[in-house]
Amino acid sequence: MINRRSRFQLKGVLIALTGIITLLLVLSATPTQAHSTIGQTTAPVVIDGQVLFKVGELENFSAEERAEQANIILSYEIKSGKPIQTKIVTKDKLPTIRINDSHLLTVTEGDVRSGVEPAELAKDWQQKIESGIERAKQERTLAHQNQALITSLGVLTFVIAAHFGLWWLCRHLPSQWVRWLGRSSTSHDPGKIVRLVLVCLQLGLWGTTIFYLTGLFPWLRHWRYLLISSFQSPIFIQNERDYSIWDLLVIALAIITLWLIVRWLTQLLKKSPLLQDADRGVQETVTVLVQYVLTGLGLIIILQVRGLDVSSLAIFASVLGVGIGFGLQNLANNFVSGLVILLERPIRVGDFVNVGDLVGTVERIGSRSTEIRTLDQVTIIVPNSHFLEKEVVNWNHGDPLSRLHLSVGVAYGSNIKKVRAAILEAAIHHPEVLGHPHPQVLFIGFGDNSLDFELLVWTCDPPHQFKLKSDLYYQMEASLRRCGIEIPFPQRDLNLRSPQLEEALTTWIKQQSPPPKQLYYPDGISIIKSSEPADEEELLPDDLIPTEQKTLLERVNLDALIKQMRGEGGLEIADRKYRLKLYRNCFVGFEAVKWLMKTQKATQAEAIRLGQMLVEQKVIHHVEDQHSFKDGYLFYRFYLDE
Repeated sequence: MINRRSRFQLKGVLIALTGIITLLLVLSATPTQAHSTIGQTTAPVVIDGQVLFKVGELENFSAEERAEQANIILSYEIKSGKPIQTKIVTKDKLPTIRINDSHLLTVTEGDVRSGVEPAELAKDWQQKIESGIERAKQERTLAHQNQALITSLGVLTFVIAAHFGLWWLCRHLPSQWVRWLGRSSTSHDPGKIVRLVLVCLQLGLWGTTIFYLTGLFPWLRHWRYLLISSFQSPIFIQNERDYSIWDLLVIALAIITLWLIVRWLTQLLKKSPLLQDADRGVQETVTVLVQYVLTGLGLIIILQVRGLDVSSLAIFASVLGVGIGFGLQNLANNFVSGLVILLERPIRVGDFVNVGDLVGTVERIGSRSTEIRTLDQVTIIVPNSHFLEKEVVNWNHGDPLSRLHLSVGVAYGSNIKKVRAAILEAAIHHPEVLGHPHPQVLFIGFGDNSLDFELLVWTCDPPHQFKLKSDLYYQMEASLRRCGIEIPFPQRDLNLRSPQLEEALTTWIKQQSPPPKQLYYPDGISIIKSSEPADEEELLPDDLIPTEQKTLLERVNLDALIKQMRGEGGLEIADRKYRLKLYRNCFVGFEAVKWLMKTQKATQAEAIRLGQMLVEQKVIHHVEDQHSFKDGYLFYRFYLDE
């Protein structure tokens, strides 16, 4: 069976080869109508949109004028319905073709190809004219038109059936392709490539059908020829060569093909063994630089092959430079900033950063902007210049280990030793707080209403620092409550010195108090005095008291999970080879992540954290103890299998 790596490499090689062949075909493509060059111009003689031959230019007539005059005469004679006769006569020692005693063309030295005499060329042209006229008359008969109509209906029926067949394949084949190639968590959907190919086949099928059907009817073929000719007409001249809309489309298609090839090659490079063990930041840096270099070289080659002198674009480059200096300076600033970020790497893909008010993980570093995914899973596009002009906090730079500060205040008169012990108890028992360096409690001062303490803890998972702070505050509050330590609130003491004020205040409170609750009984009236209100949670049924929702890490039974992972239907534990080295009794990281997501109903992030917890609990480890638990092609082994 082909493994995942081999399938990906095979797919990349096939895509790259297909793109290269397409690019070569595009570059070598030339229009059906020959380009005119300075000093040698030709124009076609046409009957009903079919080119018979091409004529050259004379001293007093251009090739276009000669061809246009011949086309008008031929069209008139065919539409007249009269019998048409052609003959060759000699005039001024040059063969001349006449049609119904009307001058049509004179074969000159400018029309003669090397090794062909004017008389022979005249006979060849006469035969082509006669066969073209005969075909034009035949196509205008009622029998031919009926046959063309029947053929068109048959072709349309076949094409519609083929279209729905491709539509059916477009719905079902991509899933089969995905099962054959496989799809990792970081790669693109290979089914999209199949779907794109099938859509292109549908477009190509209809394009070919339209081209064929328009060739069955003379008037449709004539309009098709005029449309194609408009694309082949020169619109500007550069380096003694004229360029048409067709040439510009070919260059544009070549550039698009180049971009696709470079993109696929860079993706193949990112997944190659050279960069697979590198972190995401190195992969992005290398692939972006390679993409810039290959794109630049490819553009130069395409322009040179199509006859455009790159040195002649210096004026355009100068104008572009002035535009960058005035109107595009922000775009240029962001582009240069992107290059600096890729080279100096102050931030990398996967880093957890603070940029102004934004807090999130770097997902992609582009040439103009950088994508940051916030904790709310919202993607924000940040210009690259912001990372160089503003202060940026990179929690993962150098070492992801970082310290968190949590402030807490207790009431005056509290036993500070018990306070310290209660706060440390809350921190030590949290699984995401590192045991080394040890948590610390600092007595930072005397506040207006409280004794102020600060808890210092260390974590190696900066993106989850806010959840960690929330958990620690929950546990500190519960620990302080168990120890009978009061958490104060702002308060003020009011001293009253008037002797009559207390009596007046008591009387006013009695007047403002509501009357006692009374209930009616048949035997009389009884006053039931309200007792002290019960606690709100005591008034609610047990099933309605809100409880904190436990996370996956708190719900999971570690022993049962280990047994499930090693049992039937668990992970595929086998001997694996990598770079000619054998690793026994191991499993793959991304397979474990998928298994945890499926069996534990976890998200990708929760599955990775669950695997990291198994690493920290000394249940599993990387086969060479070089990586933490990651969603990648890395080998891990249970300590029980050592």
